[in-house]
This record gives sequence, C-alpha cells and structure tokens, in this order.
Amino acid sequence: MASVLPASNTSMRSDRNTYVGKSFVHVKNPYLDSMDEDVLYHLDLGTKTHNLPEMFGDVKFVCVGGSPNRMKAFALFMHKELRLMDNEEDIKDICAGTDRYCMYKIGPVLSISHGMGIPSISIMLHELIKLLYHARCSDVTIIRIGTSGGIGIAPGSVVITDEAVDSFFKPRFEQVILDNIVTRSTELDKELAEEIFNCSKEISNFPTLIGHTMCTYDFYEGQGRLDGALCSFSREKGLDYLKRAYNAGIRNIEMESTVFAAMCRLCGLKAAVVCVTLLNRLECDQINSPHDVLVEYQKRPQLLISKFIKQRLGLCDQTS
Repeated sequence: MASVLPASNTSMRSDRNTYVGKSFVHVKNPYLDSMDEDVLYHLDLGTKTHNLPEMFGDVKFVCVGGSPNRMKAFALFMHKELRLMDNEEDIKDICAGTDRYCMYKIGPVLSISHGMGIPSISIMLHELIKLLYHARCSDVTIIRIGTSGGIGIAPGSVVITDEAVDSFFKPRFEQVILDNIVTRSTELDKELAEEIFNCSKEISNFPTLIGHTMCTYDFYEGQGRLDGALCSFSREKGLDYLKRAYNAGIRNIEMESTVFAAMCRLCGLKAAVVCVTLLNRLECDQINSPHDVLVEYQKRPQLLISKFIKQRLGLCDQTS
C-alpha cells in the first residue's frame, strides 16, 4: 500500500496505518509516490493546483451514476435532504473545466457522473480513487446508482446487487493489460447490500430486491437485443440466453458493475450497486414507458440511497 502524499508537499509522507480505527482509501500503484505532481486530467483537478485534503477530506459517501443531469439532480436532492445551510446556487460543478464528467460536493457526499460503459467509468474511477487517496479520505462508502434492464421482474423495481457477473454469468472482470488478460474478483460488500436493503423496507411505494447484476460491454447484441443495427442471432436464442441468466440468479443488466466492483475492492472501498429497472427484458427490448414514468423510476435509487446516507449520519429519516 502506497503512503500518504499530501497535496501541498510531496516531501511530507505519513503512514496510514498509524491512524487506528480508520479505513483509508489506498492505491495499488508503486509509482505514484515518485511523481512530483498528479494531474487528474479528466476531473480538471491536480495535487499542485488544488488542495485536495481541504476540498475533499471530509467525504464519506461517493455516489456515481451515468448521466450528468441525473447526478446534478441527486446533488440538489441531497442538499435538501441533509438540510444544509448554504444555498443551492452555491452547488457548482467542480469539474466544470472539462466536459467529460461532472462532480458536486454536498457536505460529506460526493455526486459524480461516469458516462456509459466500462471504459468511461474505469477512467473516472482511476482518477476518483486517486483523488480520495490524495485527500486522505477515510471510511468511504461508494455507491453506483443508475438504470438497468430487468430480467423477470417488474419495471420500476430497484435491484441491490449482491454479485456482479460478466456475460458468462461469472463473478469476474477481465481486463486486458498490455498483451495479457488479468482476471479480477467482482465481490461486493454483502453487509452494505443488506444494510441498504433494510432501509428499503421503510419505503413502500416501489419494490426492492437483492440479486445478481450482469455487466455487458454493449447495450444491443451484448444484451441479447433484437433491435440494434446488427443482430447475429435468432429471437429464440436471445430469449433462451435471458432465461438462462434469470435461472442463474441475474435480475438486471447494465454496463458498469464488474469494473466498479473490481476496482473498489482492490482499493479498500466498501461498494454497492443500486439500479432501477426500466423494462422487463423477457417481454421487450425497447424502453417505451412514458417520459414522466421513466423520470420517476430514476428517482427511486436516489430516494433509497438518500435514506441510507441519512440513517448513517443519524439524521431524521423524514424525506423532504
């Protein structure tokens, strides 16, 4: 585990293990300590240009999601839920200098967009994890809140992932590094998933369940859809694949969970994936619910995670 590298002085080092009772974010890169400066290019931040411990040192919850607009809406929602004193107008995009991602800080909560798919979220995670490391954050919980396609469950259901699996239904993430394939575990924190599920029992207006989540590299053929520009399989084979996924315990499909689980696990972050389903893939391929229905669906993971965060912080559980 690399040592702490304060943003303001690269010659000052301290051992995280001296902080008894705290779980610090760590990195698995021996070269970071020898760098005079670490530029987090896609976040428009850096160890020389910003005082990262001062800006982010109190972060305890990181919530990530694909859409910039959705993560801004979540930031504004959390501002109301936490009843913070500052004005909504003061909530600014910290990554405004780049058009890759957005980031908002609301008290101890960080809300960040990650785009779509494994490549986009993995770039964001590399720089986010280094940010938390340089900021000397401790006891951080990170949660992906997003949308997905359901398998055998009603649209609008919220799935808390207990196991992120690949397209072969295996709990692994395969990363090509140089000319090798490196396989990493996608184990998520089961106690965290149970804690979030227990929070859902107090929310009666939508169903919540724990199940496996399948992560694919593609939205169309990779998820057995018949409506893309290409389709190389029959309707029967596509439906059989989805039924086999259901029988393997998979309840939803998205495109980020395996790399998210693998990277967070390696860097000491307790992680969860909480996604709402927009359709039942055993019945259809296209998302055709009315816009207002989809907007309400997308708020469901936000509502649940808001309740979880407030419970962790010991705040009133009344929702604004």
